[in-house]
Amino acid sequence: MKKIGITGQKGFVGSHLYNTLGLRPEEFTRVDFGKGFFDDEAKLDAFVSQCDVIVHLAAMNRHESQEFIYETNVRLASKLAESLKRTGSGAHVLFSSSSQEERDNLYGKSKKEGRKLLADRANENGGTFTGMIIPNVFGPFGKPNYNSFIATFCHKLTHGETPTIDVDGEVHLIYVGELVQEILGQIESGITTDEYTVAATNTVKVSEVLQKLEEYRALYFEGGEIPKLETSFDYQLFNTYRSYIDHKTHYPVKFTQHTDPRGAFVEVIRLGIGGQCSFSTTVPGITRGNHFHTRKIERFAVIKGKALIQLRKIDSDEVTDFYLDGSQPAYVDMPIWYTHNIKNIGEEELYTIFWINEPFDPEDADTYFLEV
Repeated sequence: MKKIGITGQKGFVGSHLYNTLGLRPEEFTRVDFGKGFFDDEAKLDAFVSQCDVIVHLAAMNRHESQEFIYETNVRLASKLAESLKRTGSGAHVLFSSSSQEERDNLYGKSKKEGRKLLADRANENGGTFTGMIIPNVFGPFGKPNYNSFIATFCHKLTHGETPTIDVDGEVHLIYVGELVQEILGQIESGITTDEYTVAATNTVKVSEVLQKLEEYRALYFEGGEIPKLETSFDYQLFNTYRSYIDHKTHYPVKFTQHTDPRGAFVEVIRLGIGGQCSFSTTVPGITRGNHFHTRKIERFAVIKGKALIQLRKIDSDEVTDFYLDGSQPAYVDMPIWYTHNIKNIGEEELYTIFWINEPFDPEDADTYFLEV
């Protein structure tokens, strides 16, 4: 059981790593890090003393002053190095650096110097060190205009804005979930590597990314259709795009009903991909679900009865409620990393159609139970 602490645990990569560690409680214990620890030696030393592994992710990516970025990042690395020295820690330290190390900018220089600072300190203390040189990272919940151009594009395309391309070059990308697995692999190996280059998993042009995202807006955001997703990058990009939708205002989405003397017809889902479609009845007062997925795409469609669908991001206390009524058939799609449920709040049986993009596999269910 390794005790792992993450500086910057509430940041983009940090939160994904923290939440993924929570899925493996039999292997890892998470040591919580607070933003103010860098300004309080006692708290920082207490944190460092508890950790078998420290993943240093806390850093500044963007600011109007390049000098301020440089000073901030070097200061954070220095404070951690000093704490390692004061406590005599032999923890395995992993440092998140950037492929910009070799570029002529102060951000890249700050990452290179920080990596050397922590490598020297870990080596002096007899600890293990891994300096990870990381390409451009994208994925759900990144900050627009800060973490990546993909975050910026996704936010604009889901909030009525028009993205623009400054330079249409090729970019080397890695999905945040893949990066987390790289970090876990380095933790498990326990081998010192002062300079470990994390390989990009995709190389694409900026315009190609924008074209895919614009297709997702037209097909999915505006039309409710699951687009054709052919590669793992397509799935990663689509789930990233979905995470920027304002669920409170977008859902529930009402279906188009076609009625005639025979009754009504409703198209529940139009697909560019396959999957599994299920039907359930739920008696009054019963709740189904209370679980989340980290990759699956799922739709709940209420066609008869009254339902309450609830969503909560697993690292948040905020619960969003959606009330659906079969007299006006509607659906809600489940974002990844959101635990969700559906409850029959009516007096008759609730009829629900469930669609998910992967047939259920008990050996790889991607289903984690957690109360909303």
